[in-house]
Amino acid sequence: MSDIKQFDIVVLGAGESGVGAAILANKYGLSVFVSDYGKISPRHQEELARYNIPYEEGHHSLDIICNSKEIVKSPGVAEETPVMKAVRSAGINVISEIELASRYTDAYMIGITGSNGKTTTTMWLHHTLREAGLDVGLAGNVGFSLARQVAYEPHQYYVIELSSFQLDDMYKFRANIAILLNITPDHLDRYNHSFDLYAQAKMRIMQNMTSDDTFIYWADDPYISRKVAEKNPNVKIKPFSISRLDSKVSAMLNEKDELEIEEDGESVFTIKRSDLALPGAHNLQNAMAVALAAKTVAISNEVLYKSLHVFRNVPHRLEFVRELRGVRYINDSKATNIQSTVAALESMTTPIILILGGTDKGNDYSIIEKDVVKKAKGLVFLGVDNKKLHAAFDGKVPQIADALSMPEAVRLATNMAEEGMTVLLSPCCASFDLFNNYEDRGDQFRSCALAIS
Repeated sequence: MSDIKQFDIVVLGAGESGVGAAILANKYGLSVFVSDYGKISPRHQEELARYNIPYEEGHHSLDIICNSKEIVKSPGVAEETPVMKAVRSAGINVISEIELASRYTDAYMIGITGSNGKTTTTMWLHHTLREAGLDVGLAGNVGFSLARQVAYEPHQYYVIELSSFQLDDMYKFRANIAILLNITPDHLDRYNHSFDLYAQAKMRIMQNMTSDDTFIYWADDPYISRKVAEKNPNVKIKPFSISRLDSKVSAMLNEKDELEIEEDGESVFTIKRSDLALPGAHNLQNAMAVALAAKTVAISNEVLYKSLHVFRNVPHRLEFVRELRGVRYINDSKATNIQSTVAALESMTTPIILILGGTDKGNDYSIIEKDVVKKAKGLVFLGVDNKKLHAAFDGKVPQIADALSMPEAVRLATNMAEEGMTVLLSPCCASFDLFNNYEDRGDQFRSCALAIS
């Protein structure tokens, strides 16, 4: 490989994360090459060209990639791919975009992970801190990449949504506040179908934390509580709970049906559950995490109450689209796993027509069978391969149909729905069999629902 240029950094994947990493590395004088096995969007191509960063698309040049000093791997690049097998065999150091960005900033970092609720909690906390007047950036799986912001739009605080894939490739990153919302089976196809391996990735959010830092976690999750007890980390612990099985929790639902925050055994903040902007038990948990983090950085009760009361949820997460002839349309496209759909089903107060399906990630549909049978008057399976869904639900719901496009799915669901029902898109699956991503799926659902006359 002596005749092949050795780059300081090769970035695998040219989405927002990868392009942001390339821009940051370029700013600090590192030679960078970007490689994407798929197509690179025109916008990102223009950006790479503007910074004179060489790139390739449609293939991976292993001779260049495996001659680099370090690899920045985008979250969507799986370990099982040929390029990653080659990289690992070459013994090259692999990091995430978040890890790279953390080398070039001393900002206050708030990391949020969990199987469900990450995006809502990240957006809600970012909104709260911004309302308090803090200089805060939104990064990770939402907003612009952390690396891009560190390069050209630095902030004093960052609220970062962290997936297990990002945490896998983070080693020296330190969270000043780490929030772990829950751990339920998800992405097991990327973890050798091992829940424990997946859960260990989530627990990595605690690494490098010190006694000056704060770890906020869902105390009603037995796995998390057990792991925290085993690790006994030297950090400030702030658990939150609805059940209050542990009397030492810092956030709870009290006997007045209020979300209450305690510090040193004293109540420092309360808000009625009915005053929270977002309904449902899962959003109560999200609100607890937001409140604990906000109080940790000394946000006033007035600002915190207002934020918890008026925040609007993000698109694609139980997003109300419209009501037509007594039928409501709800976009929950971000529900890409079982537990997200569980939360959606629990929040439904009307009979539903449920649209679900896509790329299955090892789902156990028996987990939602009881709620589906109880609430669903019809099912529309939206996917290329629906055999597993038919095996789980055939004969248990009055109407079942298959669809290979969103217009077809919405048409079928609308025909099944009667006044007083809700058409709910909560797919339980990844979107890549028929759509670019879950946003594309949700956008198409919204457009189709709004087009009904």
